[in-house]
Amino acid sequence: MADFDPEKFEDKYANYFPELQQAYKNAFNRMNDQYDSELVHAIDQQVLNESEPFYEGDGEFRIELPDDPYDRLTGVLVERDRFEEVLERHIEEIETELQRVFGFA
Repeated sequence: MADFDPEKFEDKYANYFPELQQAYKNAFNRMNDQYDSELVHAIDQQVLNESEPFYEGDGEFRIELPDDPYDRLTGVLVERDRFEEVLERHIEEIETELQRVFGFA
């Protein structure tokens, strides 16, 4: 675990890239065990690859998604409601993993 510095998180890819990778990987693995792996993989590769984590303060993180995440999805058929449910759960997992990796959980 890295010593977390909120100011350094502003340049997160230079200062915390391994920690970010680990958090996203842990979240992906957990989601892949619980949900349809084809959908989880598509969300990971086509939506979350363009997401941006932000530190909100008080040990809380938020994930900003690219515009129109459902419209980015190709190669997998899924109802919008199901997609949004799984995406929301995946984001929660990433935020939880960020808290864990950076020592807030």
